[in-house]
Amino acid sequence: MSMLRSLLIKLGLADLKAERSPITIFLLDDDQRRHRWFTKRFEGDELDIAETVEEAKELLGQYAYDAIFLDHDLLPHHYESNDHDDFGSTGYAVAEWLNENKELNRAATIIVHTRNADGALRMVEKLRESGRQVEYVPFPMLDIKIKNYWER
Repeated sequence: MSMLRSLLIKLGLADLKAERSPITIFLLDDDQRRHRWFTKRFEGDELDIAETVEEAKELLGQYAYDAIFLDHDLLPHHYESNDHDDFGSTGYAVAEWLNENKELNRAATIIVHTRNADGALRMVEKLRESGRQVEYVPFPMLDIKIKNYWER
């Protein structure tokens, strides 16, 4: 390191940010607005998007990801209440599937980003059963979390 760079660092004038390499991201969400938000936020990275449980299982079974973002509520009636009997078509079904397929995407950071706190906590609990690194971040707080994890 040059003396000039050392001096700039000591004075707080040097830019210490390092460019990161592109990462691979998986998104499970049925909302087109969120698709656009994620595409913009992760510009320059590789983003795969699934809208259904079946699409999610196919992509997660085929590819390895650095980050996985999972929504819970995937159909309009899920937004109203958790009083339904089709959890097989929610993000919880993907959490169960990942729990059963422990070898898939072991190194990925998983973030459950739904506004449905009850559903999110069930997903987090299920994913942690298999020792995965997972946390719940409500969508309105997601931008802050992404900046902390994967700042560009």
